[in-house]
Amino acid sequence: MPKKRSGGGLSPTQQAAKFLGVSVLAGAVAAGIALPAVGALGLAAKGSVESFDELPANLKTPPLSQRTTILDAEGGKIATVYSRDRTVVALKDISPYLQKAIVAIEDSRFYEHGAVDLKGVLRALNNNARSGEVSEGASTLTQQYVKNVFVEEAGDDPTKVAQATQQTIGRKIAELKYAIQVEEELGKKKILENYLNITFFGQQAYGVEAASQRYFSKSAKDLALEEAALLAGLVQSPSRYDPVNDPDQALKRRNTVLTRMAATGDITPAQAEAARKKPLGLRVSAPRSGCTTAVKDAGFFCNYVKNVFLNDPVFGKDQETRTKLWNRGGLTIRTTLDPQAQGSVQQSLQDHVDKSDEVAAATTLVEPGTGKIVAMGQSKPYGSNANEHETEINYSADQKMGTSNGFPTGSTFKPFVAAAALEEGRPATQEYPSPYELTVPSPIQTCGKPYTNEDGVKIPNENESEVGPYQLKKAMALSVNTYFIEMVADIGLCPVVKMADKLHILQGSGKKLPQVPSIALGTESVSPLTMASAYAAFANRGMYCTPIAIEAVTQRVGESRKSLEVPKSTCSRAMSEKTADTINSLLKGVVDSGTGQQAGLADRDNAGKTGTTDERRNAWFVGYTPNLSGAVWVGSASQQVEMRNITIGGVYHDLVYGGDTPGPIWKDAMAGALAGKEAKSFVPVHIPDPEQEKQDDRDEPGRGDGDDNGNGDDGGGLLGGLTGGGNNGGGDGGGTREPTFPEGLFRGNGNGGGRG
Repeated sequence: MPKKRSGGGLSPTQQAAKFLGVSVLAGAVAAGIALPAVGALGLAAKGSVESFDELPANLKTPPLSQRTTILDAEGGKIATVYSRDRTVVALKDISPYLQKAIVAIEDSRFYEHGAVDLKGVLRALNNNARSGEVSEGASTLTQQYVKNVFVEEAGDDPTKVAQATQQTIGRKIAELKYAIQVEEELGKKKILENYLNITFFGQQAYGVEAASQRYFSKSAKDLALEEAALLAGLVQSPSRYDPVNDPDQALKRRNTVLTRMAATGDITPAQAEAARKKPLGLRVSAPRSGCTTAVKDAGFFCNYVKNVFLNDPVFGKDQETRTKLWNRGGLTIRTTLDPQAQGSVQQSLQDHVDKSDEVAAATTLVEPGTGKIVAMGQSKPYGSNANEHETEINYSADQKMGTSNGFPTGSTFKPFVAAAALEEGRPATQEYPSPYELTVPSPIQTCGKPYTNEDGVKIPNENESEVGPYQLKKAMALSVNTYFIEMVADIGLCPVVKMADKLHILQGSGKKLPQVPSIALGTESVSPLTMASAYAAFANRGMYCTPIAIEAVTQRVGESRKSLEVPKSTCSRAMSEKTADTINSLLKGVVDSGTGQQAGLADRDNAGKTGTTDERRNAWFVGYTPNLSGAVWVGSASQQVEMRNITIGGVYHDLVYGGDTPGPIWKDAMAGALAGKEAKSFVPVHIPDPEQEKQDDRDEPGRGDGDDNGNGDDGGGLLGGLTGGGNNGGGDGGGTREPTFPEGLFRGNGNGGGRG
């Protein structure tokens, strides 16, 4: 059996004939002759074209993939991301040495021939016939550029890349045809500029500017002779001549380029000799891309911005279009991130929670009235290194935007129930019996089939001393479970879920809230961003604004930049101003004298609500001022950690409450974010407090803890007894305690509801 020859089994004569066929085609293309079917020449091959006339008339040159830069609201760089690390530069910004080196080693007759170098074809034909294999090509620099365009257009699709690089007669003809058009339309200098910007130089560097920065940490315009020769030598085989992994091969290749430059007269023999004596002189800059490179600990926000871009129809009609635009890059994305607020959030998280703790914390701040996300942070760093306690899951966002399903919100959901009741006409002094334990009333109206308590489910309060009747103000301050179940039974579930819809409250999975009484106790999983945005509607006097992260996007197109449309925040009325103002007064009571005292800000109006969930798996504080809203969650992403007898941030806790761990995180984050900002005020609403009025009647004039806004509490008596410290009823500045529900009662997404 004959030995198989290199070149697919063809003899030297057959290989020469095949190469000659391509040469003939090249000549025909150059002459502008329309050929009949390629098969008529005996050169039919898979991937070949049937007729020259069927080729497209114009070369499609896609915009080159470049770096995208993400900026904060003040123009500071957050991160650089790219599919291909490339910065397009003009020919005037590329070292003349590099221009000459590329031409000398890749196509020394570049300025003498047209798109096809017939002399080069004949030389390669002769050398290939002698060697018995295709050992030398004859592609001009223009043809190489065209081939690179094919590859660039293919993107990261392996199938398309294979098609763009396959060795077929059809592809070769297309290359030749396009090369002629490129020569006619662009001219030599523009071809050289485009070639130097599109070519791959290894080490994830595309184009000369990225390559110069990668290997020498300098701009392409500043390259010395020996540096330019090194880069020019990489083009033929970036992996074989990689100076980082094989410096000896790279040195030999560089010196070959220098010798060639001397032979073509681009440099003198003396210059070549001096340059050959120099070392490689590498100053390698490691590739840095993606949200892991984000400054200001803004990796999670960076990732959120990317997900907005890939999911919002504003940036393209479908996922493929948006992904292609993102990968193409060349974008400058100015975001809503406030560096002062972001710095404050991260400092607060670091002060209160260690990255190695069993649990994590997430904080998101949103601006009422605009929907701008001004800060987003976590206690665990962004990244994939588990040994460094890193994670790429954004606990602040939902499944679509951060791969998190959210977390049960506990009592932080109760203000939405109260808002729904107020909208239904219930007064702020609404009173319910609120016994220690309540069998959930049945039936309860929903937007469809009524809810029925077929199993006789009962809900307890915190302890047996917690017995009504209660009015709304005290029930909110103490977070009385049975009160809010009675409120849901009174108004029905439909107003509650409709209020949630108006506030765009969805489960982290993207599903709507179920119409069951347990939603009043926060059994469903919701993201911190969703909660911060919903509470911002209270601060904005009832107007809800959808959250946004991107303010402006520009894209580089050639030498210019064009602006792209970006998602806009849309604002709509979720409740009346009176309802929002009333909720604000109710929740001021929580931070003034209720379960959230440890979160209260002393220098400005603020309001909020604490929350814990079944078995202490989650603790929350969601609060706001008139000009900033924030949500803090603390817990385990796996929902497997019960926060009892636990150390968080170096502080031991018998039990974790919404007020004693998330509360201080919120307080410090907000204080820093608002430093130097105007201290606006809520519109006051007087809510009568029967117990306070009785106390005032008994006390001397001027005594008592209440005020005209109804923000006080009794400071003793029933409230003092209910909010004492210790494991039998303490924590959270005197009021946050956890009910013990029957096993599995009202559990949603793995966790049940609870108390503030």
